[in-house]
Amino acid sequence: MHSFANLDSLTYSVMIKHSSILILLYFFSMFPSELPAQPDFVPNYDEGQVPNYTLPDPLVFKNGVEVKGELEWQQRRAEILQFFSSQVYGVTPSPPLNTKSKVLSTDNDALSGKATRKEIRLFLTNKKTRPYIDILLFTPNQATRPVPAFLGLNFYGNHTVHTAPNITLSDQWMRANEDFGIVNHRATESSRGVRASRWPIEMIIDRGYALATVYCGDIDPDKNDFQDGVHPLFYQSGQSMPESNEWGTIGAWAWGLSRAADHLQQEEAINDNQIAVIGHSRLGKAALWAGAQDARFALVISNNSGCGGAALSKRAYGETVGRINHSFPHWFCNNFEQYNKNEAGLPVDQHQLLALIAPRPLYVASAEEDQWADPRGEFLSAVHATPVYKLLGKEGLPVSEMPEIDQPVMGTIGYHIRHGGHDINAYDWQQYLDFADKHFGSSAP
Repeated sequence: MHSFANLDSLTYSVMIKHSSILILLYFFSMFPSELPAQPDFVPNYDEGQVPNYTLPDPLVFKNGVEVKGELEWQQRRAEILQFFSSQVYGVTPSPPLNTKSKVLSTDNDALSGKATRKEIRLFLTNKKTRPYIDILLFTPNQATRPVPAFLGLNFYGNHTVHTAPNITLSDQWMRANEDFGIVNHRATESSRGVRASRWPIEMIIDRGYALATVYCGDIDPDKNDFQDGVHPLFYQSGQSMPESNEWGTIGAWAWGLSRAADHLQQEEAINDNQIAVIGHSRLGKAALWAGAQDARFALVISNNSGCGGAALSKRAYGETVGRINHSFPHWFCNNFEQYNKNEAGLPVDQHQLLALIAPRPLYVASAEEDQWADPRGEFLSAVHATPVYKLLGKEGLPVSEMPEIDQPVMGTIGYHIRHGGHDINAYDWQQYLDFADKHFGSSAP
């Protein structure tokens, strides 16, 4: 058994009977051999063993000067953003590419007439070859005005979010899993709809929202290889890998979300001022980084994003900086590795990433059994981002104590921890739709 793998395509439950006894039950949906071993790593799941730590104050400049107003916050924000860019996710290049779009298919009678389904291909170069980004878009037919939209990446291809037989089958590299209809790292017909439970499209449409999704592998396949995604489009002559301060895969995924938003803003059925970006697990990390960099995302949702996402790194609870960099060396920039087993040396923490989204609405969600992602650390991150929201005249998170299971709280920052494990499900989506109603206004016809 591979120990403590943080895989988005698996679910697991964790039960701690004593601080020294840990029972892990894994349900694999990809080959565990794809993870490097780190036999000396033992995660901490004991709150009593969380190290003493001091969080950097988002409202205090690096030189010790206190932020007292919105103008000063914008300067401090730039300082924080620069550090995350150069030391954590890597610097994202400016998008000089002139993308062109082509509608691949349209079904005006999707979901038994409730929705229009479109497939749009975004070409990133003058060639009709990869890399390109395929957007799967559902919009409600009964809407009388442009509607808000949720935009998120998926793990296995657009065809996996719905059973419709005519959604284009992805031909890009995927993590092998025959149970999911993925053979020789390519999708087969049997993979249609295998992740539909994570995308309750009919519920979203019935609530008056559009949904757009993109396969993350269209942007950059999730492997330690920077040759088959978007990175080479920005290489200098002779370059074959990102420099130490340049973007990794999470940075590329965030960049791809912004390119999808470029297109959604041109769709007449969508309110271009009400695009919410959402992500689960590693794709939640990408959603947060996209929201931090791109203010066009009017609402940002992190679902079980854990280490490198919403969870505080300095707690070193569950997955740690060293573990995530060891297992997934391509996700972050190489500069981040200097904080392996050295979280105390980080001059920033993830509450400051959340603060970069202020004053826009932000939702952070955890799962009771997903201790690897540190639910308490995700909640505390939202708590410590709240002072920035208050400085900007917003409520932030309305509580300072962690709520009970299945008891969501919603201010300008929302939070819930639900029963169950590492997944995104209908309960989560119900809260996100309620939160969007709160901030966008109900869109139901």
